[in-house]
Amino acid sequence: MPNPKPADPRPRRSRLALQSALRLLLGDRELAEITVSDITKQAGMSRSTFYDHYTDVHELAADACTEQFDELLAATPVSAQQPAREDVVLENPLLGLFTHVGANARLYEALLGPDGSARVINHLHHRITVAFFVNVADSAGPVRTHAGDPAEIPLDPASAFYAGALIGVVLEWLRCGRPQSPATMAAATWPLVLDARLTR
Repeated sequence: MPNPKPADPRPRRSRLALQSALRLLLGDRELAEITVSDITKQAGMSRSTFYDHYTDVHELAADACTEQFDELLAATPVSAQQPAREDVVLENPLLGLFTHVGANARLYEALLGPDGSARVINHLHHRITVAFFVNVADSAGPVRTHAGDPAEIPLDPASAFYAGALIGVVLEWLRCGRPQSPATMAAATWPLVLDARLTR
């Protein structure tokens, strides 16, 4: 039987190039001010290539946001797992989250705000719910990251509740104009997450 033909990597490269162009443009303007022409010019691509992958700028933004968030989560250690030595303290895993959101604030403000994307909010909520569930269920396993999290979990109201609370903190931080640093926000929020986990 012949080997299956490998997937063509060009569509993914095009999507990543468009996402990268959008992120660069967000450095000095709001999402609502960016046009398809702006993005294709920045990416060095044609408008037809853009429309091969996305219907509009908002769909591109949603894709860029969820893909970036998934990469962040995949690199985050499962926080319930403790190191073998008591004198070794795990880094606050929320520091990466708040740093990432702060660095991409224009994108998150547009997609999580009043006129935002239900798709993005639902995606983030589900991924964080799964992460909370894994943090409790997998505490005795070998140290690993959330890259191996399952796509679905049994209904777990507690994990869904905590995920919603964490997203709420992020939303309020953005709404208030990020008056505190990512490090301060992570330090203030992580004890709340630990307290919640201990009540499980």
